[in-house]
Amino acid sequence: MPVDLSEPLSWKTATGDADTMLQNLQANILKGHVREHLHILLVQFGEGPAGAAEARAFLAGLVPLMKSAKEHLEEVEGFKRNGSSGVSNTPYVGVGLTKAGYDRLGLSDRAPSDAAFERGMRDDGTRSKLNDPDVAQWEAGYREEIHAVVLVGDAEPGPADARLKKVEELLTGSLRVLGKEVGRGMRNANGDGIEHFGYVDGRSQPLFLKEDLEDERRGTDGVSVWDPGEELSRILVVDPAAPDAATDFGSYFVLRKLEQNVRAFRKAEEELADALKLDNDDRERAGAMLVGRFKDGTPLTLQATPGAHSPVMNDFTYASDGAADKCPFQAHIRKTNPRGSGGFEPPKAERRHLMARRGQTYGERTDGPGDELPEGGVGLLFMAFNADLVDQFEFTQLNWANNAGFPDPGSEPAPGLDPVIGQGSRPPATWPRVWGQEEGQEVPAPAQTVTMKGGEYFFMPSLAFLRSLQPRTA
Repeated sequence: MPVDLSEPLSWKTATGDADTMLQNLQANILKGHVREHLHILLVQFGEGPAGAAEARAFLAGLVPLMKSAKEHLEEVEGFKRNGSSGVSNTPYVGVGLTKAGYDRLGLSDRAPSDAAFERGMRDDGTRSKLNDPDVAQWEAGYREEIHAVVLVGDAEPGPADARLKKVEELLTGSLRVLGKEVGRGMRNANGDGIEHFGYVDGRSQPLFLKEDLEDERRGTDGVSVWDPGEELSRILVVDPAAPDAATDFGSYFVLRKLEQNVRAFRKAEEELADALKLDNDDRERAGAMLVGRFKDGTPLTLQATPGAHSPVMNDFTYASDGAADKCPFQAHIRKTNPRGSGGFEPPKAERRHLMARRGQTYGERTDGPGDELPEGGVGLLFMAFNADLVDQFEFTQLNWANNAGFPDPGSEPAPGLDPVIGQGSRPPATWPRVWGQEEGQEVPAPAQTVTMKGGEYFFMPSLAFLRSLQPRTA
């Protein structure tokens, strides 16, 4: 049966081309792989025919260390059935190539053709479009021309480190490691993943597997207001360099290192609470207005206080909060997933900009008084899979996060920039003093507390392509 890209996939019943696609697709794309302990290598290939040969051997050599999407899903299912007993969960290894990487391989004419991918993130036009810092301000590993990224992750440090060692043994000859990143998962008392500002992160994901949709809907009593299901065409792309267009797919991959100034963000929370004269327990609502959720993940549009949602609530829209007197228009999660309330596009068209996020935190988590919190050295390794970089990642950053006029409230004042990841001039914004009441107050925008330190666009090719790079033996 051909791969139907117009709807989510049932992997358990997949046959024909769909089943072969799962066997040739890298893990972590359709469903996030556990990466509590993560290593990222930024790799540069050597020049000329010799460099291309070494790069091809390296990529082909990674295949025995990798697992397919199907193998990953089978591992997850085995763990659900049997727990840790008798289940062999293996580390994740993923690899992506830049346009310059395809050029070094001698495959320029077979590289994916997304416009943003061809430009790259270091391009002056890309940086200007996204309001990113000058490349000279990026961290050293990202300033040079990157050709490949390798991700190695696992739930435990031992297996991740052992698999990383095997990857590094393949890095011979003219291959250079330009930079390394180390991600470490952080969790709150409920076991939910959090980021350095202390808020639950990683929820509100598009789901591409029917089995995941069924799991999500089990907690809604059969009545859902927000459907996270998304068609495969929003994440999968035919791999143009692979042997079979009917079965060999990949996905565009965004990597951005986002440094978080935790001390400045805490100050912004306190200053907003002071400006709105929030008292006692209500002061916690100031931070929730910046993010759109309380620290425990409770959506601000649903209630004025945290709690009562386990697992973290995701089945909601902003239909009952059209005036944004509960969750402000400019709150981070409302900016980056307006759930049909953006005002510029029909809900179905608006959904096509959503990405599959696979981020991981880096640096050591600290908490305490504001003057003891880190001003740098910690943050998020933002990672996301896309079928169209221009229409998904770049659209979200440019037209949503960086756009003071989005969402469209239908009247002045404009919402302002995303207070978390927005980049650019930050006009004042209006915030509700009392939850659920039309009593807004204009407050100067908080200072930018997230700084982009480097990144790049990659294509995660099919395993079939990587296998094809293996030199033929006589």
